[in-house]
Amino acid sequence: MPAFASFFAWTKSFFRPLSLGERGERAAEKHLRRKGMKILARGFRERPSGEIDLVAADGRTVVFVEVKTRADDSHGHPSEAVDARKRRKIIWTALKFLKRHHLTGYPVRFDVVAITWPESCRKPRIEHYPAAFEEQGAGIRAQVY
Repeated sequence: MPAFASFFAWTKSFFRPLSLGERGERAAEKHLRRKGMKILARGFRERPSGEIDLVAADGRTVVFVEVKTRADDSHGHPSEAVDARKRRKIIWTALKFLKRHHLTGYPVRFDVVAITWPESCRKPRIEHYPAAFEEQGAGIRAQVY
């Protein structure tokens, strides 16, 4: 019987419910595809602590996308979580991605997708901030969907 129990536990991992963050990243990916972007990578990690949620191509521009998902705004707007420290980590990790994939000659953009998804709603509110910041942390322009 132990073999059956381990098989059950193994298959159960495939059918676990997605976390709010995972659902948000999938919604953001779908949103970006609808806008004509091609997804190049998901969850790119570089040690010691860098991660980029989505890397996309918008024409010839490489777009690094940070996705922030919240159930509500009680702890602030999701985009507020992309502070100066987080932006530095994203930029550092993006440079590693560009070097690893020989893309240093292409234009680069840093987007933020802020998702608010209350439990009671089937669809989230998606706010896309194209060119949300630059290496110096420039201004934010939102497109709400």
